[in-house]
Amino acid sequence: MYFAALLARTEDGWEASDTELDDVETLSDLAELAREASPDDDTVLVLIEQEDSWFGVVRIDGEEDPRIFVSDAAAAARSSYGEILLTDELLGRDPGDDDDLDALDLDGTEDGENEDEDEDEGAVSTVNGSAEAVPHGPVGDAGILDDLGVGEKELRSLSADAVTEIADALGASEVLETVR
Repeated sequence: MYFAALLARTEDGWEASDTELDDVETLSDLAELAREASPDDDTVLVLIEQEDSWFGVVRIDGEEDPRIFVSDAAAAARSSYGEILLTDELLGRDPGDDDDLDALDLDGTEDGENEDEDEDEGAVSTVNGSAEAVPHGPVGDAGILDDLGVGEKELRSLSADAVTEIADALGASEVLETVR
C-alpha cells in the first residue's frame, strides 16, 4: 500500500495535501505538482511511502532542481512510483547508458541455478525502461532535511513509518494526519 502527501511550508506553518500520483510519469511532473502546492515558492516536500518496503522524500525549493532521497533503491525500483524518483543522476549513471551491457547481470548462471547469491551487491531491476544494477539501500541526498531538523543519520535510520516520523520532527504531524 502506498501513501503520498505534499507538505508545503508557509508563513503559518506546514500545510498538507494528499496527492494522486497516477498521472505523474516523470520527476519533472512531480516537481511541477509540488510547485503548484506552493504559489509563493516556499519549500515543498513530497513524501512517498510503500508500507514496510521503502520511502522517498523529494524537496522542491522554488525553481531549484528537486533534491531526492530514497531509503532503498532496489525496493523502489520495483515500484512505479519509485521509478519516478530513481533518475540516472540519482543512481550515478550517465543519461543514454540504457544499452550498456556492463550494467546487466551477466553472471553466467544457467536456468535452475540460484541467481540470488549476489543480492547484497545490487538487484537488476527495470528502471526507466532498461535493465540496470540498482543498489540495495539508500540513495540520494541524505542531508535533504538537515535544516528542517531531520539529520542525515536520523533519516537513514527511519524505516516502517518514516513519513509519520518525518512529519513529527517537522512539527507537521497533525496536518499530515488530516490527509492520511
